[in-house]
Amino acid sequence: MKKQSRNMQIVANLIMALAAIFTVLPFILLVIASFTDNNVIALEGYSFFPSKLSLEAYAYIWTERMQIFRAYFITCIVTLIGTTIALCMTMAYAYVLSKPAFPGKKFLTVFLLLTMLFNGGLVPTYTMYTRYFHIKNTLLALIVPALLMQAMNVILVRSYIQNNIPMSLTEAAYIDGASEYRIFTTLIFPLSKPIVVTIGMFIGVAYWNDWTNGLYYITESNLFSIQQLLNNMLKNIEFLSTGSAAAAASTTAGNIPQSTVRMAIAVVGILPILVIYPYVQKYFVKGIALGAVKG
Repeated sequence: MKKQSRNMQIVANLIMALAAIFTVLPFILLVIASFTDNNVIALEGYSFFPSKLSLEAYAYIWTERMQIFRAYFITCIVTLIGTTIALCMTMAYAYVLSKPAFPGKKFLTVFLLLTMLFNGGLVPTYTMYTRYFHIKNTLLALIVPALLMQAMNVILVRSYIQNNIPMSLTEAAYIDGASEYRIFTTLIFPLSKPIVVTIGMFIGVAYWNDWTNGLYYITESNLFSIQQLLNNMLKNIEFLSTGSAAAAASTTAGNIPQSTVRMAIAVVGILPILVIYPYVQKYFVKGIALGAVKG
């Protein structure tokens, strides 16, 4: 029996190892391709072992370094502010839903679930934000639309609080005279560290990768986020390499490593996430596992 269980464990570990390898391989290929010579990719295609390496893609990106640094700064500010506010709103909403006797709990629950089924639509939303809130071409345009809470995040946090923070702790705090605000900030928030990091990661990645809000509301280049800037760089490269634009600017287009620069742009876009994730990975896994338990 023990031998059979051990064999099953070995098989399960091998399957998970293969799954992990196949998950990581595309990222490895992406990085290698960004350092591959553009002519080699044109002739031989993408390979894990290219015959010639080159930094020409990153040299091209370096020519736009001032715009990229500014876009990185704007994206970092937007991500930090937006994630902090959205995380506090999510935690507060989930804390209310986790309380068994909170007045209006059923209404708030139904309201939350309705947001998973319906939304206002693109045109009414755009009209509201631009005509009445006047956030076009401001940093608020990159923060406010994404502040609408994800219902699934609220459900994960609520489940975590209900299943991992005993009610006896909050009842003891009430007896000692603690207010709701103090219980929430000094008891619930610290004890919810795993799910806070997990949801913070979800929200932060969403802010970092967001370019649609910039596409809708930002037209001034000095307010571009990193994703919007890189997307515009890709469009410019495609424009220079097609049709009449290629004939009119053949010299410029010929100097651009079109295949490898796409890979380099992707690396520049995801690099901060790849650097941060290993430091929060243990909280991420724990938060998902515990937050998914049904109460």
